[in-house]
Parts: sequence; structure tokens; C-alpha cells
Amino acid sequence: MYVLNGTLRLVLGDQDLRLKAGEAAEFDTRTPHWFGATSAGPVEYLCLVGRQGERAHLRAVVPTAD
Repeated sequence: MYVLNGTLRLVLGDQDLRLKAGEAAEFDTRTPHWFGATSAGPVEYLCLVGRQGERAHLRAVVPTAD
């Protein structure tokens, strides 16, 4: 997830984080989590989730020719 504007509160397992505009987080979505705006006002963010939900994004491995 990437914060575009405002401050995002991210509760990730036992961590309580505040992400500001320009900051990003990547985590295994199997970890208990919650996110939303803080009391400081609205937040705008971009969130990408892989098909399996195991990682924020997947990196492809390019096969080599044998």
C-alpha cells in the first residue's frame, strides 16, 4: 500500500503504525491487519493485493533456456 495524501493508520499484528504521504508498506496479508484514516482527517491510498493474498505484489521469475 502507498499513501497518496493524509495519514494512514495500519495495525499489523501487534504493531500500530502511522504512514504519511509518500510512504509505503508491504506485508503478508495472512498477518492480521486493519487500516484506515486517523483522527487527523481523511486519507487517500493505493492498495495492491496479489491473487493469492500472500504478498502485496509478486515478483515473476524469468525461466532460463537450457
